[in-house]
Amino acid sequence: MKNLDQRNQIIRYSLKLNSTNLSPLRSGNISMRGREDDIEGYLITPSGKKYETLKPEDIVFMGLNEEDKKDSGNNPSSEWRFHRDIYVNKNDAQAIVHAHSPHATAVSSHGKTIPPFHYMIALAGGEDIKCADYATFGTEELSKNVIKALKDRSACLMSNHGQVAFGKNLEEAFELAQEVENICHQYTIALKLGQPKILSFKEMKKVLDKAKNYKKG
Repeated sequence: MKNLDQRNQIIRYSLKLNSTNLSPLRSGNISMRGREDDIEGYLITPSGKKYETLKPEDIVFMGLNEEDKKDSGNNPSSEWRFHRDIYVNKNDAQAIVHAHSPHATAVSSHGKTIPPFHYMIALAGGEDIKCADYATFGTEELSKNVIKALKDRSACLMSNHGQVAFGKNLEEAFELAQEVENICHQYTIALKLGQPKILSFKEMKKVLDKAKNYKKG
């Protein structure tokens, strides 16, 4: 079977969506950039299947320049469109995790951009974490909104929906999604005490410079 290692990685991290409570039941989706038969594309979780039942052949290959799936048998995740568009627009995106994580979803229901109340926001690539405007799931409009919110960033919230994060591999993308969920949890706690102190743009520029080497330590 083609791309068997990638297919198994996707299954392993799909199970982690449930086991870590990052995304319950069938919610969320995962993909990895890949190639099949000289076609550049990505492998993505199928639509509607419980993660605990996934087999390598269930993972669907999609071409970057084609809407039709290349595999037979399963439909791709309904959110395949923004996965494809992230790969098209972000050369450094090698893997994507989309999750309906509890705290990120709660914050997204207010359409809130998360301000720099904590320096760890820099891990998403900017001085804040944007929230993409709402659009119906699976639509071109939603994909456009996500791409806009990901400008100069590797993660964003999705209004009334959840979050999406990408990385140079699946481990990095999953870890970033966990960081975003933790940041959202901290932010909701901070708001219960009132408006948190916000770090200055000057300070966040310093943090962003230091964050480039954070994962090398």
